[in-house]
Amino acid sequence: MKNFFKGAATALVTPFDGREVNYAVLEKLIARQIKAGIGALAVLGTTGEAATVTKKERREIFAFCVRIRNKYDETRRTKLIFGCGANDTREAVKNTEIAAKLGADGVLCITPYCNKCTQRGLYEYYREICQATALPVIAYNVPSRTGVNILPETMEAIAELKNIAGIKDAGGNMAQTLETLRRIRRQCDLYSGADELNLPVLLCGGAGVISVTANAAPSIVRALCEAVTAGNIARAIQINELLAPLNSALFCEVNPIPVKAAMNLLGFFCGKPRAPLTEIENEHFKMLSSALTEFRAAMKNEAFFKDGGL
Repeated sequence: MKNFFKGAATALVTPFDGREVNYAVLEKLIARQIKAGIGALAVLGTTGEAATVTKKERREIFAFCVRIRNKYDETRRTKLIFGCGANDTREAVKNTEIAAKLGADGVLCITPYCNKCTQRGLYEYYREICQATALPVIAYNVPSRTGVNILPETMEAIAELKNIAGIKDAGGNMAQTLETLRRIRRQCDLYSGADELNLPVLLCGGAGVISVTANAAPSIVRALCEAVTAGNIARAIQINELLAPLNSALFCEVNPIPVKAAMNLLGFFCGKPRAPLTEIENEHFKMLSSALTEFRAAMKNEAFFKDGGL
């Protein structure tokens, strides 16, 4: 399955107010992303702190996001992709069934974590998820967090499953990304899941990005994707160079600690990450604040960005 979505998607943060989900802020975040022209929102992925939400919260967040997307985007152009992966295949299947029932456009399924299953186990995991739904399914490879890596030959087999729409590749290994692309490009798409590699992945045939940085700068990440699509590589390089310091600052600590701090600085009060994640260290906070200030100043000097970039 190809062309589920193209271009820029945002790996959306989940705002908290103390122990509760802050739905008022979540609505503002969704509305802002839609206004910025983002093609899809990935809800309750790694950036959304899926590992720390309860089953009840997961249902409520999914239902809320559908309602708010439909409120601000009656055409439903902005796709909703719900994070449904788990380290128990049964749980991943159940999450996927719930997402479908509540109105998701697709699901993002991280590889099982902690178990360290075999490549055969990975294939069976995605096969069972695909059997349980007609929704487009995006596999999510982030071995630095899960302890397991979808090898290119395994992804080639997974790509043959009827409703696999693609893979979010956050492995950070460009050689593996290129080999995966070579093997799957006729069956499904590949999306960059590492902001520092967005441009090279797009230039090598990636269909789009699922971006952390797009929380802070959605219109700029979208512009990067559009420049590549239009064949304006000089502009894409220029945008990427402007984004690079911000990308670095947003990963000065483990995601989503810095991006939540950035959103707080931008006036979207997303609160603290849930434990065991901690608040950003003071030295990193200063670096992040400085990077945001410099990025905004740089955007104001760029004639093709009328909104200042953020």
